[in-house]
Amino acid sequence: MRRPDRGYEAIQGFSSIYKCRGEEYLETAERRASKITYRELFTSHPSTFGGTQRTYEESDYIVLGVPFDATSTYRVGARFAPLAVREASLNIETYSFRSEVDFEDLTIHDLGDLHVTGSAEETLRRLESVVVEVLDSRKVPVLIGGEHTITLGAVRALRAACGSEGNLTVLSLDAHLDLRDEYMGQRLSHTTFMRRINEEAKPRIIEVGVRAACREEIRYAEDSGIRIFTALEVMRRGPRDVAEQIRGILKGCRCTYLTIDMDVLDPAFAPAVQNPEPDGLTMHDLLEILDGVCDRRVAAFDIVEVAPDYDEGVTSIAAAKIIFEVLCRLKKSGETDS
Repeated sequence: MRRPDRGYEAIQGFSSIYKCRGEEYLETAERRASKITYRELFTSHPSTFGGTQRTYEESDYIVLGVPFDATSTYRVGARFAPLAVREASLNIETYSFRSEVDFEDLTIHDLGDLHVTGSAEETLRRLESVVVEVLDSRKVPVLIGGEHTITLGAVRALRAACGSEGNLTVLSLDAHLDLRDEYMGQRLSHTTFMRRINEEAKPRIIEVGVRAACREEIRYAEDSGIRIFTALEVMRRGPRDVAEQIRGILKGCRCTYLTIDMDVLDPAFAPAVQNPEPDGLTMHDLLEILDGVCDRRVAAFDIVEVAPDYDEGVTSIAAAKIIFEVLCRLKKSGETDS
């Protein structure tokens, strides 16, 4: 079991860190207003993921909550997920048997939550600004949504960092394709963002775990060369075989953006999501795929669409566990590849 006082210690430590940051912020604002960073301007601290908090400068991984769900069209509440996932992370063990790495050995800084607005475009602009700064610091952004629309802001930031066209791959694990041109009168929403990504960034796109789509999306995916691995294919072939094929597709890719929509899991394993779909992946399937495809090319990743009010914490715990496993795998990959 985790130490019962772990969360308390983290909160106490966080309070002093926040106080110091506040004093530093005021001094900076008074003396050098033009030098305030976006990560100071557009974020605030609710708590820290995993109960640890290194300084920004010494950290390799930077956690950012994005409590945005303004375009949600069925269930709502993903805006509460960043806090719920952080709280869940304080109550699960940190050692990864898959990677043989302990999360506590990683250097992580939690920026807090993005200051979102009711406007999707303005929220994405702020998110892009923060992620650009994190990437420029040669650190890996770890985003906790929020609805899936936030991925567009992060990919916009990563597009410039990856250099020339063709270097970027977006690897999405999701029950849905999210390739509609518009939905309910909106061209920018959780159902259309992947199409906007394809139009703007022109990355290689791989979608895994799909089991819900309309004919328009399927035609668009075929015409655009988007590679789809359905949930049925994963179950029939096995997650390791699918992961191996994905690795083959990723050959020659310079950087990968990984996005994990928790509805890729069957509702039996993740009931508290905004758009649940039956006949999904098991937790084992998902972790096996992630273990097989996560390497040092993953420049940033997010986990989205948890709506914590719809269960008693099971989905938030699963999301925290997935983040632990991805981070430990990235740490292991960096050690073995270097």
